[in-house]
Amino acid sequence: MRTYKNIYYKIYKWENLILAFLKARKGKTKKDYVKKFEKNLIENLQQLQFELMTQTYKPKPLKTFILRDPKTRKISKSHFRDRIIHHALCNIIGPIFQKIFIHDSCANQKRKGNIFAINRFDKFKRKISKNGKQNGWFNKNQIKGYCLKADIKHYFEEVNHEVLINIIKRKLKDKNTIQLITKILKNYHNKEKGIPLGNLTSQFFANIYLNELDYFTKQNLMAKYYIRYVDDFIILHTNRKQLTLWKKEIVIFLKDKLKLQIHPQKSHIIKLSNGIDFVGFRVFYYTKLLRKRNIRKIKNKIKQYKDGKITKDKFKEIYQGWLAYSKWANTFKLQMNKI
Repeated sequence: MRTYKNIYYKIYKWENLILAFLKARKGKTKKDYVKKFEKNLIENLQQLQFELMTQTYKPKPLKTFILRDPKTRKISKSHFRDRIIHHALCNIIGPIFQKIFIHDSCANQKRKGNIFAINRFDKFKRKISKNGKQNGWFNKNQIKGYCLKADIKHYFEEVNHEVLINIIKRKLKDKNTIQLITKILKNYHNKEKGIPLGNLTSQFFANIYLNELDYFTKQNLMAKYYIRYVDDFIILHTNRKQLTLWKKEIVIFLKDKLKLQIHPQKSHIIKLSNGIDFVGFRVFYYTKLLRKRNIRKIKNKIKQYKDGKITKDKFKEIYQGWLAYSKWANTFKLQMNKI
């Protein structure tokens, strides 16, 4: 495995800090904290550069709030100057790790996402079910194959800092970069485990951490039809017993190597003919339906807009995004505003 040394200076290079600032402000140019930072942009970036160069940089405390949309989540928001540092770090180490991610790791990467994941699922289900054929004939009620669908229990709260740092150290042999990563990780209420929802670095670290599961599943278990989206993952196979055995081995691996556990209520082996809940869709062989909570979510946004709680521009942005997402399902009536 190729390792990387002496990359820390690239993080605080002026060109990288400018790029990091532009990424951090994207879509937030009207925010007061962005305007305040821009008033003295050169001085503020020079201060960040100085702190990185002298290794005196310290993240500011996170601001935590509860988001109900529709699930209740605890979001921890970093100060704007810290978000610039996050982008500066990911600009440099992101390409290093993305080279070793498997093709079917689908979240938080360029040209990938939930649509990429659902298209891969479509491809795999056709292979497993032999294009929906049963004894040479199409049979809508007896599609062959099974799916192990699972996710990690309280994933973001359970990521172990020591384990994560050791994984990163296998690739990065730069003491100063590791120290910066450690500072970002320790800027949390729990100093030993957990990464805050809402940080760019958390999304990136989440992929690095479960890349270990990806390699175990693909190389050790030799599971051919495997897809992961953040902490949700699926494996397709023609044989239920094989999936049962793989599930047991994955449970052991997660516990021993990553100090994680599969969510007992959200991990099942399901017939493909029953339909699979994955990345916001309920996927059958011939159709895709939006999950009911996604429909409730957009209805709630419409109500908020009508009640004056969301501006026209904000609602338009939300609704256009929802339309782009929903078009991948069989939702003609919904897209015609009959929701």
